[in-house]
Amino acid sequence: MNGDSTRDPGAEDELVPAPRRLSEAALQRIERETRKFPPEQRQSAVIPALTIAQDEFGWLSTETIEEVADLLGMPPVAAYEVATFYHMFHRAPVGRHKITLCTNLPCALSGAGRAAARLKERLGIDFGETTADGCFTLVEGECLGACGDAPVLLHNNKRMCSFLDDDKKIDALIESLRAEGAASDGEGGV
Repeated sequence: MNGDSTRDPGAEDELVPAPRRLSEAALQRIERETRKFPPEQRQSAVIPALTIAQDEFGWLSTETIEEVADLLGMPPVAAYEVATFYHMFHRAPVGRHKITLCTNLPCALSGAGRAAARLKERLGIDFGETTADGCFTLVEGECLGACGDAPVLLHNNKRMCSFLDDDKKIDALIESLRAEGAASDGEGGV
């Protein structure tokens, strides 16, 4: 959160988080995406617009989804349907590093079960959980489309890591992500 809060006049001394608004940079990126479509089809940019919003906040609150819907000139429920349909969108906060491990058949046959066990052991969490420090969220994923590189995982929906059949490779990945987070924290946070 941005730390701002307002008092809800109906609530006795209860602090209510002030809604966050998309930054000017995010609004400009969304506008660029909408220009890829005819003006009467601005709503076709809903997936990239939601992705931009999620990149900014780390997850999609109801208010953020409504803001995106308003920008695209579509009913909020239509944007909400997209945000809840696709697994890449988060409706609650997740860790700084979201790790989605594919456990479909090709990955399973190539060692995804062992990779899952190692990730769970090293992170101290199970699928669907986030570490206490908010650094990692571990997710069980469906096919990531890289069966020839199995087992695979996807880091933050952006970077594929392949051939994770070796504990040393998994350990190195986790340490690399921890170091990346520590470096970011030393520069004013993530």
